[in-house]
Amino acid sequence: MKILDRYILTSFLKTFFSVFIILMFIFVLQTIWLYIGELAGKDLDTEVILKFLLYFSPKLVPLVLPLTILLTSIMTFGSFAENYEFAAMKSSGISLGRAMRSLTVFIVLVSLTAFFFANNVIPAAEFKSINLRKNIAQLKPAMAISEGIFNDIGTFNIKVEEKSGENDQFLTDVIIHQKEKSGGNTTVIKAREGELVGSTNSDVLSLILKEGNYYDEVTPSDYQKRKRKPFTKTYFDEYIINIDLSNFNNVDLEDQNYNSTHGMLKISELSESIDSFSVNYNTKLASLKSNMYDRSGIVNVQNNLKPKDTVVSTKESILSHYNTYDAAQISNLALGTVNSAIAHLGMQKQEFRNNVKQINKFEIALHEKYALGIACIVLFFVGAPLGAIIRKGGIGLPIVVAILLFLTYHFIGIFTKNSAENGSVPAFVATWLPTWIMLPLGVFLTYRATTDQGLLAFDSLTDPIKKLFKKAGAIRNKSKS
Repeated sequence: MKILDRYILTSFLKTFFSVFIILMFIFVLQTIWLYIGELAGKDLDTEVILKFLLYFSPKLVPLVLPLTILLTSIMTFGSFAENYEFAAMKSSGISLGRAMRSLTVFIVLVSLTAFFFANNVIPAAEFKSINLRKNIAQLKPAMAISEGIFNDIGTFNIKVEEKSGENDQFLTDVIIHQKEKSGGNTTVIKAREGELVGSTNSDVLSLILKEGNYYDEVTPSDYQKRKRKPFTKTYFDEYIINIDLSNFNNVDLEDQNYNSTHGMLKISELSESIDSFSVNYNTKLASLKSNMYDRSGIVNVQNNLKPKDTVVSTKESILSHYNTYDAAQISNLALGTVNSAIAHLGMQKQEFRNNVKQINKFEIALHEKYALGIACIVLFFVGAPLGAIIRKGGIGLPIVVAILLFLTYHFIGIFTKNSAENGSVPAFVATWLPTWIMLPLGVFLTYRATTDQGLLAFDSLTDPIKKLFKKAGAIRNKSKS
């Protein structure tokens, strides 16, 4: 390696590692802020908290690394241009492309490392982090009650509309489904208000419900009476439920039974999952087509059709050939069949929508692993020539420019990925679109920098306009003369 290459690479690496560490620290603090509710008040050891942050840190690399490369490139090459080091290189016959050669090799190595990191380290960290979060949530079930959804706590499914109080102990609009040993759910409790009362030294959490009703389905021995679905209803002013926490407090934080998210999988596993989900989706779709065809009754009509030579064409309604009662029965039967088919299609539509969304998420996760490495290369060729053009190093203007470019890149990725999950945009296009947008910008800036041109060629825009005005003035002078 020549002295110049060593000097450029050393200058870049010093800035690169400094920026990476600072950005990683900022995003780790953001992670702590986002998940502080899961860590606070649960008597966790420092080791567990550090392990929590360690498992979440790898997921920040796809966000931090491209921004680091973009910002470092602008700062390094802007500093070279500001200190006239590029002018000295050019006077020695060294072009900008030649000066970028060693860094290009380094960025390619970083891109390959980022690809293997995204394919191996991030899935392993995702696997451990999600399992650790689930285990931490079980340490204090009272903290695990989220608003607006059913929360599985022991033998109960609890849903609250709102939590309040200093420790979120007061609950509003409580709905409780009690689990049965047989696997059914025959008991429902509704209350206007509730309060959680417990002690850190006790294994029992008391849930005090106020002004509510207790519903319990009754299962008669007579099968015919079961169709009427009888139940008992009891009103109460106050009702206390004691929840045993002994099993929850004995949680193994190293338990790793949860493994059903796309972020935990490698490329080979994602490909297998996508194929499996696609086959299952097509099978369900074919089954739905066959089911709806059978529901339509066309098969029975075709089997009962008379020969063609006995068919009589008529302009009258078919129902006019039946008496009023039979016609009403036929109409009600047809209407019920149609309504049943519409309701069935509505449920199946939502299920298929969820299946498509799941497949799209796995496809996005697959393409993201490839896109990360390519994005590092593209953003380097955006930042390096841009720094040489703006001729400004340090932490002022380069940071502003880098953040604006990266926010554009990042928000385009967020919008397209959200659209891809719903099927509005193909997953492949959504994942690669931000990189495709930055690629022409990188080519344009590299061309402008290597040909010693400014950021924008204003002369090329203004000169034709000036020439046009000059011609118009000359024509006007000739006409006057």
